[in-house]
Amino acid sequence: MGKKCLIVTIVMGMLLIVFGYGKTEDACPGSDASDEIGIDRKPVIYLYPEEDATEVSVTLDYDGNLTELDPIFNIENGWKVTADRDGTITYEGEKYDYLYWEGDPNRNYNFFSGFCVKGEDTEAFLEDKLTEIGLNEAEKSEFIEYWLPQMVDNKYNVISFQGSSYTKGAKLDIEPKPDTLIRVFMAWYPSDRYVGLNPQYLDEFNREGFTVVEWGGNRVK
Repeated sequence: MGKKCLIVTIVMGMLLIVFGYGKTEDACPGSDASDEIGIDRKPVIYLYPEEDATEVSVTLDYDGNLTELDPIFNIENGWKVTADRDGTITYEGEKYDYLYWEGDPNRNYNFFSGFCVKGEDTEAFLEDKLTEIGLNEAEKSEFIEYWLPQMVDNKYNVISFQGSSYTKGAKLDIEPKPDTLIRVFMAWYPSDRYVGLNPQYLDEFNREGFTVVEWGGNRVK
C-alpha cells in the first residue's frame, strides 16, 4: 500500500470512530438508564380512613400514557377498594400498602423555584422537606429508599416539588372525599455544577380526618 493510501485509510478510520459511522446498535437504546428519564415514577397512593373497612374509590385522569399499574384498575380509570385506619388496602381479597402507577406524561415540569442540593446532603434534605410537608415516617422512608440511590452520588441534584404542573395532568377523584390530601411530586435532575433557583416555599399539612397521601417523582433529564 502506498504512503498516500495508508494516510487516507488512517484518516478515514479516525473519522469513523469520531462520528460513529458504522457503529453497531448495542447497549444504549432501550437501556434501563435511558428508560428512567422523563417518566413519572412510582406515584403511590396511601389511604387512611377514619373507620376500618371503609369503601373507597380512586380514579385517575392522566394526561399521558400509563405504563404500570399495581393493582390493575377494577373500575373505569381507577380502583375500588376497602381501606383500614392503619393504611391497609384490600383489593379483591389481596392486601396492599398503597395503590401504584407510573406513566409517560404529555407535559413538562418547571424549575422556576426549587433547590440545588449536594448529592451527599440529599438524604438529610429529603428527610427535612418531607417532614415539613407532612409525610409520616413510613412514607418518608419509602420515598427516600426509592429515590436516594439515584441521587446520592451526583455532585448536585436540582429539585423542584411540583404543584399544579403535576396535579392538573394527574387528577385524582376520591370518594368519599378526603379531609386531607397530600400530593408530593419531585421533579429533579443531576448536575455537575451549582444551579441557582428561586427559593421554593412548600405547603405544610396537618393530617386530619380521612387522609390520602401520594408521592412520586420524575428524573427529567
